[in-house]
Amino acid sequence: MTTPVFHAGPGALDGARPGAVVTLTGAEARHAVTVRRLRPGEVVDLVDGAGRRVTGAVRDAAPDRLAVAVTAVTDEPPPAVRLVLVQALAKGGRDEQAVETATELGVDAVVPWQADRSVSVWAGARAERGRRRWEAVALAAAKQARRAWVPAVHEPVTSAALPAAVASTVAAGGAVLVLHETAPVPLTAAALPAPAAVVAGADGATRPTVLAVVVGPEGGITDAELTALEAAGAQAVRLGPHVLRTSTAGPAALAVLAPALGRWG
Repeated sequence: MTTPVFHAGPGALDGARPGAVVTLTGAEARHAVTVRRLRPGEVVDLVDGAGRRVTGAVRDAAPDRLAVAVTAVTDEPPPAVRLVLVQALAKGGRDEQAVETATELGVDAVVPWQADRSVSVWAGARAERGRRRWEAVALAAAKQARRAWVPAVHEPVTSAALPAAVASTVAAGGAVLVLHETAPVPLTAAALPAPAAVVAGADGATRPTVLAVVVGPEGGITDAELTALEAAGAQAVRLGPHVLRTSTAGPAALAVLAPALGRWG
């Protein structure tokens, strides 16, 4: 049986060390105690979503509080190449399904894309509600997959703004792959960033390069969108001989790219 994982929140585990006691409160504590019915002595993992994992035994369990005696603290380094899914908004929850599966497969960030053919439209307050929904989906999937890193869900981007983001990524040494069924180049032949590559930001700090995968909506990517993305430096690639659903295409691409980047070695 695997050790259950609970999200302590950003910064909550900064002072954790072996021998200390970390107290989990709020919704996560209630889930641990009332749903999972954890009791003193059971081993759990607490993560902060930014790479820190604290392992320990339950010391005390109350309806809204879980005290954990820390036995080990592990800081998992960020990846050398950051995998980003640019997922077009889709109807019927298919976009959320893509976010869920991509998170389980190890995506590092997700960008909601208001594509020209997206049936679902995020406007005004709905955009923030939609982003928060995706954040909740990513958090739940990260816990299910026992990840110490929780993917960031960025602000939505429009088709008009996406080419500039692509150009910025490519200029920084990254790569952007647009999944398209008519592309002459297979995904397995795409030019990828070097796994150990890092670039320095304006503040002098080193950051991983980005490998982004762009997935269109149910109706596909328009010719104008594809032309603009390629002009900005994106590579159009195909997954295989069949056309996948928008909920499947991104995760399928990530499953191919992860081992190519040495992530599943």
